[in-house]
Amino acid sequence: MASKKKHQNIHTSVNAKLVDYEAKQAQAQAAVARNKSDNKRAIILSVAALAVAGLLQIAYFGFGPGHVDSKANPSASASATPAATNSKLVPAPALAEARTWTGSMNVAGTDLGIELDGKAAPQAVANFVALSKQGFFNGLRCHRLTTAGIFVLQCGDPNGDGTGGPGYNWGPIENAPTDNVYKTGVLAMARVGNNASSMGSQFFIVYQDSPIPADSVGGYTVFGKVTSGLDAVTKIANAGVTGGGSDGKPALEAKLGAINLK
Repeated sequence: MASKKKHQNIHTSVNAKLVDYEAKQAQAQAAVARNKSDNKRAIILSVAALAVAGLLQIAYFGFGPGHVDSKANPSASASATPAATNSKLVPAPALAEARTWTGSMNVAGTDLGIELDGKAAPQAVANFVALSKQGFFNGLRCHRLTTAGIFVLQCGDPNGDGTGGPGYNWGPIENAPTDNVYKTGVLAMARVGNNASSMGSQFFIVYQDSPIPADSVGGYTVFGKVTSGLDAVTKIANAGVTGGGSDGKPALEAKLGAINLK
């Protein structure tokens, strides 16, 4: 009798261990399944985030006033065109003197230190210097801010809606980054999508590294950089966009003041 009882105890113990083993196996398998599911979800979310960022970039520089609206220059076409010969209204590249220009640009009451690269972007710098000396930019409101995907403040439009310019357009694209990344502090020219000869007076200030895809004619002309005072632009960005969202008129007024260069 005792022997039989002992046998039953051993059998019960083995069964208990088996049940425990199987329960742990089930838990382990469930954990693996959860991890796979979490990994898939993370991959999907990452891909989605990249896709959204890409769409935001394309939308910014492909539509509306994010670039220079084609209405700004009646002769500008949204289709790809070779760089045309600039009109006599366009300041000559020689005015850039193939040198570095230094000075300040007032944005929302703060002087930003700036440097312009007249050697790498002679046409853009000649244009910016000439317009600055004429006082063209003084009093113009920066009309567009983006705070997701790409991080720029766009200025230089006398109409304040992306349709304005100096009364002429010009090309070609100069000094665009080969990796399509526009570094913090960069000053670059806005233009009509797929048109290398559609630049005018609109430019953007990059306040955080921004990957911006090139289109059929290339990237965007980098003509200089902010060397100090960029916090003023970051402050405008932190205040957000009027009405919410991540793309539109800055909630905090951002008006250009005097630009001094030498």
